[in-house]
Amino acid sequence: MKTLTDCFTLSNGVKIPCVGFGTWQTPDGETAVNAVRAAIAAGYRHIDGASVYGNEQSTGAALAECGVPRGDVFITGKLANGNRGYEQTKAAFAKTLKDLRTDYLDLYLIHWPNPISVRDRWEQSNADTWRAFEELYGAGKIRAIGVSNFHARHLDALEKTAKILPMVNQIRLCPGDTKDAVVETSRRRGMLLEAYSPFGGAGPTNLLKDPVINEITTKHGVKAAHVCVRWCLQMDFLPLPKSATPERIADNTKVFDFELDASDMERLTHLEGYSDPFPAPDNITW
Repeated sequence: MKTLTDCFTLSNGVKIPCVGFGTWQTPDGETAVNAVRAAIAAGYRHIDGASVYGNEQSTGAALAECGVPRGDVFITGKLANGNRGYEQTKAAFAKTLKDLRTDYLDLYLIHWPNPISVRDRWEQSNADTWRAFEELYGAGKIRAIGVSNFHARHLDALEKTAKILPMVNQIRLCPGDTKDAVVETSRRRGMLLEAYSPFGGAGPTNLLKDPVINEITTKHGVKAAHVCVRWCLQMDFLPLPKSATPERIADNTKVFDFELDASDMERLTHLEGYSDPFPAPDNITW
């Protein structure tokens, strides 16, 4: 990967730009509009969103005003936990299209495998939801379909009824949090791994201030954020860095003019103290 618009290829042949701009925790309104505008101006052509983020209308407004043709921007949406089952999925998807001001999505994901609202029937809920995904995909409304935060048992259950396997699994991945078992089972099924929170995100310790990362930044003359994104790319993960600050949004793209060596990768992969701070998917309370 040499530029923001170089692509991974999904199992169905769809091309997906190798770095996406994340919109999680970006406040709705002017902040979100300006952030997405800045991302497009910085060269991002992959915008990652979700209905639960509460900023799809702002994202849609920014994309409509940015001057870049719709076909040149890869847009991801995610189904919120409160909208499960066949009919609710169809209705939620229609609202996402309206809010984003588009007539199709490039990628649509089930956001969590086992929400608390369907904990007593999560397998059937995912099966019914996935049937709607498959129909929307077959109708050309979605170019690729996938999941987020799914572990092996969730994928095993989904495969019992799925006619089309997920093409993506989006999970938290960063130096020190490699989720080897989830990555292995996803890749074995032909899925691309997307890395949300590549800078560590919420947690008791600050990944960007880690002494090992700081040694590596000095070695290469780059910043900690650059190291984290570059690590993802060299692990064949698709990173989704986020920021609401235009300068940082642009700066986070500067990851193609250096390469981490084998020693760097080994040290970053085995950092300690940065495991996922969120509950396991089967224990979430939302």
